[in-house]
Parts: sequence; structure tokens; C-alpha cells
Amino acid sequence: MLLHIVHETSYRYMPAVENAHHMVYLKPASNEHQALQSYALQVHPAPVQLRDTLDMYGNTRSYFSLQAAHNRLSVVAESVVATSSAPPLLQMAGAWMPWERVREQFRYQAGAAYDSASEFLFPSPYIPRDDAFAEFARPSFLSGRPLPEAARDLMNRIHTNLRYETASTQVNTPALEALKQGKGVCQDFAHIMVACCRALGLPARYVSGYMLTNPPPGQPRLIGCDASHAWASVYLPGLRQWLDFDPTNNRTPGEDYVTLATGRDFLDVSPMRGVIRGGAQHILEVAVTVEPLNEAAQRQTASASAT
Repeated sequence: MLLHIVHETSYRYMPAVENAHHMVYLKPASNEHQALQSYALQVHPAPVQLRDTLDMYGNTRSYFSLQAAHNRLSVVAESVVATSSAPPLLQMAGAWMPWERVREQFRYQAGAAYDSASEFLFPSPYIPRDDAFAEFARPSFLSGRPLPEAARDLMNRIHTNLRYETASTQVNTPALEALKQGKGVCQDFAHIMVACCRALGLPARYVSGYMLTNPPPGQPRLIGCDASHAWASVYLPGLRQWLDFDPTNNRTPGEDYVTLATGRDFLDVSPMRGVIRGGAQHILEVAVTVEPLNEAAQRQTASASAT
């Protein structure tokens, strides 16, 4: 599937910002499930400096600097990504390892070979270690249960027991608070699933990205009305692969998902953050459009014809 993505972020500042430094994670990854076909990042006003680097987890991050006073900022990332369904990992030898064996593989042993997945065992700023996560997870992780089966059951229980409620949390709401209040948004659902796995000694990471949404039958796709998405990923050491789970929608991501970046939690891969001087008050607007590339081309042709 070829997906066209436009992610628009705009700020209006009062009073004007004198200078600013920003970091964005808006360039989709290229991996075994997706291939980045094109990517463009437009910043207005034009920055005096714009450069891409890789972070410690292999994500592309773009840094830009604005040195002139400005009362508006526009950041538009446009991408085309070729996606495919995940390979049938669960049919392969090594996928159905009992979760306890996975946990034992990541217990500290002197002289053991290093596995980079161990980076995702430990607490992170938004995902603390707490017994409440282990208690919530245990009914899913029965003795001898294969890790994928246990993780799928955990995903289902998070989806069932927590209520999705827009604006019920903030971007910096800790996972424990979201679990206690029993509601949140996709970021919180992903944080909770990651926290539950880590509490049992299993590597898990946070994934930021997009999901293709389908309009109601007979209705046109609304432009700019989608949003960034987030889900969790659990490590299968027998295959040296990560398996994705989306507790918000109670499903495993497929070709209708696009991965932007992976990290310990949201703080590692937030779409945009920065430091500004001035601009004591601001208005933020974000618009995201995810659509099949052929639909985007047809819409652009129709728009050009109308003008």
C-alpha cells in the first residue's frame, strides 16, 4: 500500500518569539514493513539552520534554528510510504517461546552477550517501575503461556478495561496516573502496555506513527482530521524481532500503519519540541492527513481543475 501523509503544525505567538530552537521527529522510518519513498520538511519562517541526525535508537530527528523575531511558525512534513503487512512471525519457530524464558534471557548474567533490546527493560521518564503494572499484567501472563499470546491478551484487557477519552490526559501524564484513572488516549494505552511488560522483566518499547482511517460509507475522506498515533512493541528474542500491538484499537498493526520512530516512551520521540525566547502565550494547531496515494493524486487533480 502507498500512503501519502501530511503532518502540519502551526503556532501563533503573543508576543513574538525572538529566537527558537526546535527538534522534530516527523520522518517515517524505513524497515522490514515499510519503505520511505519521499519526504519533505517545510519550515516557515525559513530557519537559519536545518539538519538531520540519527538518535541512539536509529530514528531520524531534524533540528532547526530560528534567529529572527516571528509571531507565527509553520512546520509541514509530507511523506509517501510503501507499507506491507507484517510477515507471519507467529508461524515461525521461536515465536512461541514461553514468556518466562524470555524474562530469564534478560536477567543479568556475568559474561552474557549484549542484546540491544535490554535498553527497553528499564524505567523511563513517563514509564516508572511500579507493582501496579505487574499486578495488572499477571492475569495475562499465565505460567508457560507463549509471549505473543500473553501480550495479545494484555492488549485486549487494556482495550477493554480502560476508556478512550480525548483530552483526559496531557502529553506528560505518567503511565501510572493514566492506569489509576482508567482512561486516556493512545499515548497512555501504549505507555501502560509497555509498563506492564517491563514490570515483568520483558523488553517493550513505545512506537509513534500514523494509522489510515476509513471514512463512513458514502462519505468523503476529511482532510487534516487524522492525528498521530501510538502503540507498543514487544521483543521476541527467538526471532530477534519486535512484534507490535495497538491496545487502543485492540489489533496488531498492518499495512495501514506507518511507523515514525521508536523509543522508551513519548518523551524520546515527541513529534515536535523546542526552546523559545518570548512568546509567553501561544495557540497550537495540528492537522494530519493520511490517505492512499491514489486518492491524494485524484484530489489534487480535481482541485487543479476547479481553479
